[in-house]
Amino acid sequence: MESTVGFLNTIFWNYILVYGLLGVGVFFTIRLGFLQFVNFGEMIRAIRGSRQSDRSGISPFQAVCTSLASRVGTGNLAGVAVALYLGGAGAIFWMWMVALVGMATGYAESTLAQLYKVRDEQGQYRGGPAFYMARGLNAPWAGVIFALCLILSFGLVFNAVQSNAIATAVEGAFGINQGLVGIIVAAVAGLVIFGGLRSIARFAELVVPVMAGLYVLLAIGIMIVNITEVPGILASIVQNAFGFGEAAGGAAGSITAAMLNGIKRGLFSNEAGMGSAPNIAATATPVPHHPSSQGLIQGFAVFIDTIVICTATAVMILLSGVMEGGTDVTGAELTQVAMESHLGDLGGEFIAIAIMFFAFTSIVANYSYAENALVYLGAQSRAWLYALRGAALAMVIWGGYQAVITVFNTADASMGLMATVNLIAIVFLSGTVVKLTRDYLAQRKQGRIPHFQLSDYPELQDRVDGEIWK
Repeated sequence: MESTVGFLNTIFWNYILVYGLLGVGVFFTIRLGFLQFVNFGEMIRAIRGSRQSDRSGISPFQAVCTSLASRVGTGNLAGVAVALYLGGAGAIFWMWMVALVGMATGYAESTLAQLYKVRDEQGQYRGGPAFYMARGLNAPWAGVIFALCLILSFGLVFNAVQSNAIATAVEGAFGINQGLVGIIVAAVAGLVIFGGLRSIARFAELVVPVMAGLYVLLAIGIMIVNITEVPGILASIVQNAFGFGEAAGGAAGSITAAMLNGIKRGLFSNEAGMGSAPNIAATATPVPHHPSSQGLIQGFAVFIDTIVICTATAVMILLSGVMEGGTDVTGAELTQVAMESHLGDLGGEFIAIAIMFFAFTSIVANYSYAENALVYLGAQSRAWLYALRGAALAMVIWGGYQAVITVFNTADASMGLMATVNLIAIVFLSGTVVKLTRDYLAQRKQGRIPHFQLSDYPELQDRVDGEIWK
């Protein structure tokens, strides 16, 4: 089992996805006319008017907060530290690059999710990669593979990973038993999850902006205190990305190490192309009423996750000086040690609390993705939903007690298959994405509020829900 899973992860994460996700990001960046750069202001404009919803969908702002709840997790704290340890300061530059092209991928997959969404038995919008594979590509079998992989990885095992991160951090900082922490986390998560999709969206809307905002403000405060060192830190990130200058820690100085670790950790953090965020993007009522509007917002979420929050972690670690001359610690422990150098013992406790919030919001958001996949499989009765919720919370409790590497590696392999299927699907559907984008931007250029007219897309008449897009 271990050797098979290890082989699959090597194939997916060392070959297919590292190059595939990056390549697809470049493909969409070029094909969409560098949308994320040329129309960055339109992304911000879409966010500003995104608080409206209706009886079928959550608001676009709630959708982007929920997707950020999943994206902004332990990868932003521990993952960045691992990238620095293994790839040196230059790894952060490659995290930036993969995020910038990933914005186009994130835009494309969420636009497609909006276009091909449906209503479930309760009248709630549902959609995502499984739906656009079935309806857009006429490949329901691919949708089944995707949905099953999503439930296994995001709905179950990754929740145990996040719970384990919370339990380990809290026990280290406050001495509370890990098993007890897992039970408490499951109890609190249950209050949100059993409230359904709208409860999850409201929770994310309240918690995520505050959580991310406070973390970034702290980073800005540390940068202001050390303002004279900041230009040198930023310069070292760029220089070491290409093997120039002295780098701090790990395999610094190696261009290959910097590239691979920066790309891997960037992709893991922002999830662009993975097919996860489109599941919540599809449940929103778009404002304006056009699939591209939700795509623009979700593309901006990739920017927030990596360019803003991951950079905040990296700069705080590099400014601390703990990596100078090498270090034996990595992951969340390295982030805690760095923060302690800035704030004393309070720094370690702050990181423990940050991990708790970042990981907890990921648990809640990840479950919402799995519920969407369950609806695609036709198991949307109350009994099936309760079974999934119970299983997800059981994994949270289990994760608090122990981390079984084989199980976690299996989830990585499952996510690798899920992402590979999604990348193939969005490339095949790229022509539709281009047409939607040109339509949206043309209406903006004419001074109109973009509105999707199904009659302009005869090729989609039998593939999308005409009632939704009246």
